[in-house]
Amino acid sequence: MIIHRSPLPDVEIPDTALTEYVLKDLDALRDRPALIDGPTGRTYTFGDLDTHTRRLAGGLLERGMKPGEVLAIMAPNIPEYAIVFHGVARAGGTVTTINPTYTAGEVRHQLQDAGATRLVTVPAFLDTAREAIEGTDVSEIYVIGEAEGVPSLTDLYGEPVAEPVPVEQAEHVVVLPYSSGTTGLPKGVMLTHRNLVANIAQCEPILSYGTEDEVALAVLPFFHIYGMQVLMNALLSAGVTVVTMPRFDLKGALDLIRDRKVTRFFAVPPIILALAKHPLVDEYDLSGLRGVMSGAAPLGAELAEEAAERIGCEVVQGYGMTELSPVSHATPYGAYKAGSSGITAPNTECRVVDTESGEDLGVGEEGELWIRGPQVMKGYLNNPEATAATIDEDGWLHTGDVARIDEEGHVFVVDRVKELIKYKGFQVPPAELEALIVTHPAVADVAVIGIPDVEAGELPKAFIVLKEGHEATAEEIQEFVAGQVAGYKKIRMVEFIDEIPKSASGKILRRFLRDQG
Repeated sequence: MIIHRSPLPDVEIPDTALTEYVLKDLDALRDRPALIDGPTGRTYTFGDLDTHTRRLAGGLLERGMKPGEVLAIMAPNIPEYAIVFHGVARAGGTVTTINPTYTAGEVRHQLQDAGATRLVTVPAFLDTAREAIEGTDVSEIYVIGEAEGVPSLTDLYGEPVAEPVPVEQAEHVVVLPYSSGTTGLPKGVMLTHRNLVANIAQCEPILSYGTEDEVALAVLPFFHIYGMQVLMNALLSAGVTVVTMPRFDLKGALDLIRDRKVTRFFAVPPIILALAKHPLVDEYDLSGLRGVMSGAAPLGAELAEEAAERIGCEVVQGYGMTELSPVSHATPYGAYKAGSSGITAPNTECRVVDTESGEDLGVGEEGELWIRGPQVMKGYLNNPEATAATIDEDGWLHTGDVARIDEEGHVFVVDRVKELIKYKGFQVPPAELEALIVTHPAVADVAVIGIPDVEAGELPKAFIVLKEGHEATAEEIQEFVAGQVAGYKKIRMVEFIDEIPKSASGKILRRFLRDQG
């Protein structure tokens, strides 16, 4: 067995609850802004965050919240997101984070699967929320802000708790984000207090923030593990002021970077593309930026360097997945290497395994990346089969990504074993779209793949076999799908073919479809 480890020394992982770790420096930071709403300037200090989460936890307990009870949050990036998240954590509950662009049907599926009993949202998504809770265990909806006939988040507040509800840190699931994993339909990823605390601690020596005036812009959604952990929890833990942006637009982001004196920016490749090429960027003084980190999808070396040269600071990237809480690799500022996703995080072991023979591979050889460490999820909710297919008996998580590791310990993700499509950093599971499209009355068979695209990363494309005697247009298929899924899952391209190539076992041979584009 050839195990690759971090060039950095292991770190101590404290046995503490998540919120207590995030606010570990509260005494020194109490009056410092923790969260600022970008559009309005609404501000919560670290002391405010502590007080509000204690009051929310107290109110939830007064209303009978039991350990492990699930509260769902469906909201954009606003400061109150962190209050809900950590209020529930302090009450011993579990949060499930829902994409607010989901349709009511998609929201309902997650509410049912997670077993949620309460839902917190914002007025803009109230109609979707009301429709989505039909047939679920959700009995209460609260809004952040005000809406007629619906209690507000502050109505949930009670007597502040002095201490968090005691839970078993290594076993208690604090958050249930949903991921398609290496394949298939979305599944609840069980992440414990220890998973999240460990990953924050593991990232500290890599994403070291050197001064007391650090300000980060949070445009990547908090419902996604990257936004949740890297932008919200890890930044707050490091004492960084987080400026939230409910919806990304380039001008708005550039205004905030300039006006709020942002020093750190976390992005995905489509945003890096804009920084490299959009003419608007030339109108802004971005000299205050000290570093830009890209993640969620592979970033090409040329694009990273073009953006870095234009904005005058390093653009580096990291690698991870929801099942890894999420970071297993990241590039320390000052250690950029073209095309690298960074070095292995402390306390993390990696193997590169031949996908055919199962043999371990050495430096410079390409195979599937396997990872073991304290950030590896507890498993998939209610899905032991999927858990066993992803994490083996020895604790190695099989990422489904093909990578190589060089002699300096940098990992390069070069291909994907798994079939997941990455559209603008979001996961689009082909199986989910195929299951939907095949319900169209004119469709006999279908296969969905990702087509490389400079801006989006990959575009979902459907290859469709029509039933004999039936007709359908590409636009008709696209509209059929668009009416039932979130925007990022839409089919962007359609091609009608005579037969879907399959193996003897019936598995779709997607590589043949990719070859013909």
